[in-house]
Amino acid sequence: MKNKKLIKLSTIVIAGLLVLGLALVGCEGEGPGEPTPADELYGAGASFPYPLYTSWIDAYYNESGIQVSYEAIGSGGGIDAIIAQTVDFAGSDAIMSEEDEALAEAAGGPILHIPMTSGAVAVIFNVPGFGSSDIRLTGDVLADIFAKEIFTWDHPDIVDLNPTLSSVSENITVCHRSDGSGTTYIFTNYLSKVSTSWNATYGFGKSIDWAGDLGGEKNAGVAALVAGNEYSIGYVELAYAIENDLAYCLLKNPYGNWIEPSLESTSASTEGITLPDDMKIMITNTDAVNGYPICGFTWVLAYVNQTDLSVGLALVDYLWWCIHEGQEDEYSAALLYARLSTDAVAKAEALIESLEYDGDSIKDILDSL
Repeated sequence: MKNKKLIKLSTIVIAGLLVLGLALVGCEGEGPGEPTPADELYGAGASFPYPLYTSWIDAYYNESGIQVSYEAIGSGGGIDAIIAQTVDFAGSDAIMSEEDEALAEAAGGPILHIPMTSGAVAVIFNVPGFGSSDIRLTGDVLADIFAKEIFTWDHPDIVDLNPTLSSVSENITVCHRSDGSGTTYIFTNYLSKVSTSWNATYGFGKSIDWAGDLGGEKNAGVAALVAGNEYSIGYVELAYAIENDLAYCLLKNPYGNWIEPSLESTSASTEGITLPDDMKIMITNTDAVNGYPICGFTWVLAYVNQTDLSVGLALVDYLWWCIHEGQEDEYSAALLYARLSTDAVAKAEALIESLEYDGDSIKDILDSL
């Protein structure tokens, strides 16, 4: 009987020591309720920044161990996905419409437009014997081409700008996006500013009722259409033109200067612009002397109110990395995207710092870990 009591007492003592040991370990290491960032993030949307985002994702994973997946489904698809809350963030080159923002508000609250970079939309063409910068176009002539008001390469309005095209009588095949696209939003926003007839007939948006001829999905689809069709014209983000070795036009900016799409002319397009706090701004037809006229910001769309703290922590950490380390030349300049200006970075920081979980700043929580 005595031995049984001793065994029972020893068991109680050992159990107590185990509990005490676990408590001490909890005090020295992570507390049982301490939050940690999620291991994965999922985003989808604009194909415009896809080459840059792919580069960022690889570098960020190597530094953080957090896997970010991004699917280039077009800005329209990204906006639909963030409203449906099937992604952690969306990519868009288009500012959300009031209708889309109202849907998002009903689904999960206000949405932020956080700038990541800016890029140029190149007007690409496939005319045998002509290379990059061999063809010059003004905004109004470009609008008439895409409206099918001008439909041959030897049209007088084109030949006035390019005498060497006087013998090229072939029809122009117009290639455009068939999906909801931020690249289309930027491109048609420009056309609406430089052509009153275009603005009255088509306006601008992620998708419009094109006059013709061929539609392709995503920037890659339009690049493939132009590459595969002689005497065609289209529009893509500059990186796609360079990657596919496609010729691009010079465009006349408001100062009367003929400008090619480049890293330098993209960066110049944001000079002297006052940026709003919400960063919802279009920079097409810039009045910068050396600015390329078809440039735009691309944004990450995210809900202010995050419902999963671990996802929110990972998202804030990733976005903070993008607007700082991600702006280095080895990413941005290498792929022909412009760095965010100092002012734009400050605006982006404030937007990221406003992301919340249960009323608390996620950035503050992250900094305290």
